[in-house]
Amino acid sequence: MKDKVVIITGASSGIGLACAKEFARRGAYLSLAARNLEALESLQKELMIVGHQVVVTQTDVSNEDDCRRLIDNTIKHFGHIDILVNNAGISMRALFKDVDLQVIKKLMDVNFWGAVYCTKYALPYLLAAKGSVVGISSIAGFIGLPGRAGYSASKFAMHGFLETLRTENLKTGLHVLIAAPGFTASNVRKAALTATGEQQGETPRAEEKMMTSEEVAIYLARAIKKRKRTLILTFVEGKLTVFLRKWLPSLVDRLAYNHMAKEPDSPFK
Repeated sequence: MKDKVVIITGASSGIGLACAKEFARRGAYLSLAARNLEALESLQKELMIVGHQVVVTQTDVSNEDDCRRLIDNTIKHFGHIDILVNNAGISMRALFKDVDLQVIKKLMDVNFWGAVYCTKYALPYLLAAKGSVVGISSIAGFIGLPGRAGYSASKFAMHGFLETLRTENLKTGLHVLIAAPGFTASNVRKAALTATGEQQGETPRAEEKMMTSEEVAIYLARAIKKRKRTLILTFVEGKLTVFLRKWLPSLVDRLAYNHMAKEPDSPFK
């Protein structure tokens, strides 16, 4: 990644933050985006002190104009774009029968439309560089997770978008990677939306037993370098689940239901 210009959305925490540090360590020039400008500027200062080149842009990826401004600001500072990591995302936890439809709309606006907007405006530069478009997805993009209807829908939509983009660009040299980290220790569950759209505040899962964001960032960097099509992390909750979904879908439905029902204060039993 030395001297590659990398845009990372959702870079103020979790996987995005870990990717920023890992990619910088590998010599990348960074264009970082998130809604939390204070956190972005703190990260920028931390990285620039040790010699990395970093520009930050306060960005709400659900806002098309913000995404256009992010790309313009990146070009203004670095002149080109090599890699776009569509990482910004939010989750939810509620049964579909209980959820306010505005919650699902918000998830689609951030998780799906955010990736579409950023990719649309970055695409001419990525094509010129024969670069990479990365979508940070989830196992929820391969199987419908109960209690996460809006989240799974947004990730399935992202998959369809990125797979189409890949096929349309078979002869242009554009690389498209769909990455599904599985359950990763981050603040995504604390910020997950409830049925009414409020943040749940507490994670229902044992974060200390999950893969760390730093580990995900290393795997992601390797996958980009190797120009992989798909990256699925963790064996049981990731690769095995996706494999079984193809051959034993009813079994996976039951396993997913039972697994999610074990969460504290689960919306279903």
